[in-house]
Amino acid sequence: MNALLLTLGDGATIARRNVRKVTRVPEILVSVIVSPLIMLVLFAYVFGGSIEIEGGSYREYLVGGVFAMNLVFASVFTGAGLAEDIQKGIMDRFRSLPMSQSAVVFGRTASDVIYNVLSLAIMSVAGLLIGWRINGSVFEAITAFALLLLFAYAISWVMAYIGLLVPSPEVINQAGMMVIFPMTFVADTFAPVENFPGPLRTFAEWNPVSSVTRAARELFGNLPAGSPEPGPWSLRHPILYTLLWVAIIIGVFAPLAVRRFSRRP
Repeated sequence: MNALLLTLGDGATIARRNVRKVTRVPEILVSVIVSPLIMLVLFAYVFGGSIEIEGGSYREYLVGGVFAMNLVFASVFTGAGLAEDIQKGIMDRFRSLPMSQSAVVFGRTASDVIYNVLSLAIMSVAGLLIGWRINGSVFEAITAFALLLLFAYAISWVMAYIGLLVPSPEVINQAGMMVIFPMTFVADTFAPVENFPGPLRTFAEWNPVSSVTRAARELFGNLPAGSPEPGPWSLRHPILYTLLWVAIIIGVFAPLAVRRFSRRP
């Protein structure tokens, strides 16, 4: 128990250090605030007119997908932060301190949850301004936000592991986008999975980004009226499917990231 408390305390210290970094490098907030707004406005006003959603408003349909996409994109920030600290030699200083080795990676992923909360709050306000509404209960809305943040936290562990493997932040940005682009665009984010042909549709149906997006839409009450029952189990039980992926991702990549940090020369 004492070891766990010490790890949590060290992790909280690292998280505070990462959050305070924003006061010295305010440019970090650009990706947290501006990028989500650009994506939301771009798809709502530029591409929204070319996509029809039977029985519902495309803008209400869109917002759940934009939430999921931007939070997954933000996970690259976790890997880039670790890669930058390694490049500058800060990680070597952490290793020399009498602290838990896992606390460094835990603190990095925990601090990025704060950025995600800020990003989600800004996107929610922007969504309300363009016509999005929460039609479910308060409890369902809180559950939707919590599920989105939990899924983003799980993906941040993947990026943390990659960030400990690559030599620079530039590489993690490129490597991360190679993974995130197909995950977020071949999914139920901007158009129904029925619009995808053949193998792409199968990938979209079982893509966890599709499940967390659909779960958010269900909880927000944004599913189009009379929308057909989805075929695959992943979309019929999106909350459970998302939680399964969260457990698998954290269970696999959290130990890998901690082990990689401990063994890195």
